[in-house]
Amino acid sequence: MKAKVYNMSGQEVDLVDLPASVFEANINRDLMHQALVRQMSNARLGSHKTKGRSEISKSTAKIYRQKGTGNARHGSRRAPIFVGGGVAHGPRPRKYTKQMPRKMRHAALRSALSAKASSGDIVLLDEVAMSAPKTKSMVALVDNVAPGYSALVLLAEADVNVEKSARNLPDVKTARAGYLNIRDLLGYEKILMPLASLEVVKSVLADDIRADGIDAGSGEEE
Repeated sequence: MKAKVYNMSGQEVDLVDLPASVFEANINRDLMHQALVRQMSNARLGSHKTKGRSEISKSTAKIYRQKGTGNARHGSRRAPIFVGGGVAHGPRPRKYTKQMPRKMRHAALRSALSAKASSGDIVLLDEVAMSAPKTKSMVALVDNVAPGYSALVLLAEADVNVEKSARNLPDVKTARAGYLNIRDLLGYEKILMPLASLEVVKSVLADDIRADGIDAGSGEEE
């Protein structure tokens, strides 16, 4: 697949080949969904907790006499039916983590990249560099190459100036290409990828392709 390369002003400066193994893989929607659910689950803290009736601090004296009041029999204000009492069957601390083999996670990333590439949502740049942190510069970049869209800017390595320039923009996010994840890929309309980041993505995803299972078979093609 041929892809145009733009500079930060939005001018076409080159034409490169995208590796078919990464950007023309079979699109397995089920696998992408599984990877997204796993990432969202692993981000949960699981620290939610309510107090049961045994954890409530109230008097242990019987609240009123057993008979003759016309009310139901009760012995404790800590019962769940009373305001301030314990919570019946409330949430307890637990882990939400899910496991997924690395090859399956990488296959899901290839599916997402292929879907983005087929719809023209991957924008290649010769470089993304800024001399100082400036939100206005990042706004100009996005307006030049992806006007009107939310954008994920992939960086080959840490760049404080670029990262700080995008920090105040609600529809723009920077991420390291080596830590590419399915949530960011699917959560932004356009992927701004400098050529240096493209090399990182190729080195991560092109090395572990297995021809007999994950990319082929149950996936859908587009």
